Amino acid sequence: MPPVAQEGNCLIYRGSNFLKQRLILACLSGKPLKITQIRSEDESAPGLREYEISLIRLLDKITNGTRIELNPAGTSVMFTPGLLHGGQIHHDCCVQRGIGYYLDALIALGPFCKNSLHCTLRGVTNSKDSPSVDHIKGAALSLLKRFLLVDEGLDLRVVKRGVAPLGGGEIEFRCPVRKNLRGIQCQAQGMIKRIRGTVYACKVSPAMANRTVEAAKGCMLKFLPDVYIYTDQNRGKMSGNSPGFGICLLAETSDGVCFAADCSSNTPDESDTPAVPEDLGQEVAMRLLDEIYRGGCCDSAYQWLAALYMALGQKHVSKFLTGALSTYTVHFLQHLRDFFSITFKLENPDAEDDEADDVRGAQKVLMACVGIGYTNINKRVN
Repeated sequence: MPPVAQEGNCLIYRGSNFLKQRLILACLSGKPLKITQIRSEDESAPGLREYEISLIRLLDKITNGTRIELNPAGTSVMFTPGLLHGGQIHHDCCVQRGIGYYLDALIALGPFCKNSLHCTLRGVTNSKDSPSVDHIKGAALSLLKRFLLVDEGLDLRVVKRGVAPLGGGEIEFRCPVRKNLRGIQCQAQGMIKRIRGTVYACKVSPAMANRTVEAAKGCMLKFLPDVYIYTDQNRGKMSGNSPGFGICLLAETSDGVCFAADCSSNTPDESDTPAVPEDLGQEVAMRLLDEIYRGGCCDSAYQWLAALYMALGQKHVSKFLTGALSTYTVHFLQHLRDFFSITFKLENPDAEDDEADDVRGAQKVLMACVGIGYTNINKRVN
């Protein structure tokens, strides 16, 4: 959805959709942002949700000079971003969303802070509504490494697991700062060479994890011999506040591309019947195969991150091959145009070859743009 209006430098939007995208781009562009009519039609619970307020507080912590104005009902917010400061941050995330919801924003903003980010986040490490910490470590960080010339100082570590609904997990995220990002030409996907995975079990029998491993391996070994899935058994204080288990699979290609898929057990609120480990293992295997079929040089969950780094890169042509664009990515490209006045050229590299879809999987999209030459004005000059 395009901005409803623009008052000077301030962009005005309506509704709660894509709130995180708009806040991230406001922080990077320095443009004030006003969002109105946030769930104003919902008479029982209008306005911002608790997890959205928690995200705004996190952005306030990593910036210096940010001004936030909320109306009493919470249906309108005025966000005037300050300078990205970074540094050491501790934040208790709202358990309505997984830590991945907040980590997405930190990964997008981290390289452009004044000081290297060292964040400690507490909350739900694995949930169904957000990418798990394992998913982000495999897919998002491998993508970020392509754009950073040196990835020294980039790290994501799980201190404690905590599953939905009560969380209790803790992670540490470190991100180095860069003066600018390099342009990139990434059009080779490569062949899948190995599959790795992690199965976690918190406050449940270890047999749950072992059964999930067997089911997932049973599916993946039909396609590839190099499959190894680790088990992460958590007990006592290291297992969070809720029982549950889940799995994340990661497929790596010969060209360093990573595809990820994750799946977690039901919470009591979601279903009266408990999750069956064998079903969970098969479901995550099918999701990973679907990601591989989509193809491209990044995971479908992080196409938007590749588009962001391309747009902010040096003033050279960047090209990046992805699978079919997700709805989230399409709206992100529209928001990039609003905030940075940059447009992408999208084309199908296999358009001339009618049989390409049968041979190489689903239809691909080649994203191309000339970077705006975004410079980290906050970075100290050594």
